[in-house]
Amino acid sequence: MTQPLRLLVVEDNELNRALVRAIITRAGDRVLRDAQIIEAHTLAQAQAVLTDTPVDAILLDVHLPDGSGLALLDQLPETVRARRPVIVAVTGGVMPEQRAAALAAGCDAIVTKPYVAADLTRTLSSHLATR
Repeated sequence: MTQPLRLLVVEDNELNRALVRAIITRAGDRVLRDAQIIEAHTLAQAQAVLTDTPVDAILLDVHLPDGSGLALLDQLPETVRARRPVIVAVTGGVMPEQRAAALAAGCDAIVTKPYVAADLTRTLSSHLATR
């Protein structure tokens, strides 16, 4: 039996974390539906998780209480860089320069808030399928 997908959700808002959990656990894609969801509320928590736990994908809020979520990408441990997870930025920002900044920082994709379940699951599934 293969390991379930490990999905790190870096999001400071509890309602948004609950929404992501609901979307993922109800996804049509069995790989997503069976995922182990790991949560971090801050950059510091995300860094601690990544130091000890390999993940397959990261949903990364761009605006966190202790800084830009994009800063996490510069601070990925070498073990994470070697087996790079799919990184999807989630943001309420829809300006082209905000999207460009997330892609330039190393995100594979961007999903805007408020979440649309189909967009979130389609984005994750399509990027995971290419890995």
